[in-house]
Amino acid sequence: MAEVVVPGDRRTLVGHYLTEMGLYAKQLCPEARVEMLTTSYECEDGHVRVFPPASLAAKKLAALEDKLVGRSMTILLATGLSILVGVFEPQER
Repeated sequence: MAEVVVPGDRRTLVGHYLTEMGLYAKQLCPEARVEMLTTSYECEDGHVRVFPPASLAAKKLAALEDKLVGRSMTILLATGLSILVGVFEPQER
């Protein structure tokens, strides 16, 4: 998929990519609770926190995380935006 970077201010781009990542997480795991935050601690631009159901097998949890982190890296390389992704285990809710 070719990356399209829309010109505009950084906040707008962050919002766009946070929304995209949240929708992608829900596409991959519809049962998950997804939070998108613009909180910045260091140099990151936003966070996506994914809370899959307890019934999700460990293998599927790892695959979900791999796909989301891969997309996050694609966004970073294409736009310079650092959207961190966390996939939490059920006990971390």
